[in-house]
Amino acid sequence: HGRVSMAAAMGYITPEYYKFPGYLSPSAGLKFSDVPNGLAALSKVPSLGWVQIVFFAGVIEGAFGFDDYKNGTPGEYGWKVLTSEDPAEKTKKLSAELANGRLAMMAIIGM
Repeated sequence: HGRVSMAAAMGYITPEYYKFPGYLSPSAGLKFSDVPNGLAALSKVPSLGWVQIVFFAGVIEGAFGFDDYKNGTPGEYGWKVLTSEDPAEKTKKLSAELANGRLAMMAIIGM
């Protein structure tokens, strides 16, 4: 929940400062700059756009997500930047991630 909340908080804040140039839907004449922030954006994206988003997420999950459930710890990708060989350092980093995840959960609730 923490990682999803961190992504959600960034996804809510980023459009306040930056929007892609060009068209979201050329056939509908909908520009990225025309899409409002927050939950109001849900009704602006065309239905076929949502189908594409869900299909892409399914392809990514199907291609890269199943091994985590079978033979490893979910979320452990072997990036030593995020973790460490030293058990004390790893505990410190994981505790920081947990605290940041909790903060992000509170932040997205408030948004």
